[in-house]
Amino acid sequence: MRGIAFTLQPDNLIMSMKHIYKILFLLILPLSLLAQDTTVVKQQANVLAQALAKGDYKTLIDHTYPRIAEMMGGKDKMLALVDTSMAKLKSQGITVENAGIGSPGKFYKAGTEIHCLVPQTLRLKLPNGHATAHSYLLAISSDGGKNWSFVDLNKDTISAIPQIFPNFNPDLKIPDPTPPVMEP
Repeated sequence: MRGIAFTLQPDNLIMSMKHIYKILFLLILPLSLLAQDTTVVKQQANVLAQALAKGDYKTLIDHTYPRIAEMMGGKDKMLALVDTSMAKLKSQGITVENAGIGSPGKFYKAGTEIHCLVPQTLRLKLPNGHATAHSYLLAISSDGGKNWSFVDLNKDTISAIPQIFPNFNPDLKIPDPTPPVMEP
């Protein structure tokens, strides 16, 4: 039986090991970056969700995609509108009890930005019970995933996606909003 014989000189062995390490690094790096980005997105989305639950609308607006505030006349006007809307809901006996964030979805390149969907669950207290709403946030990063801003994907914002995001990646499919589930 004949086999293949080869010898590695110490210099060749070191060179081969360097190549193996480079290949492993290149294979593992994208996976670690993806995991890190997912964690960052979720952490920053949780800040937004907790701000909503606590009534900290300034923080909520600070984590909203800046173009939304621009379209509403600036952060101050947006804050006034949110304050007024939430006060009206509260006067009707409707408050946010809890806001939760799920695991972010796949990342999509959209021009110079990265986009992904983040599941969101809101539990509202109503005068006659509770309602739970499941929806999505669109997470947007323009700095390679270090910082994220968000857009609540409701019927109005979904229809305005082409105006808000001219480079929106059509491979990212936004699910239709679902009605809240009412509970006693």
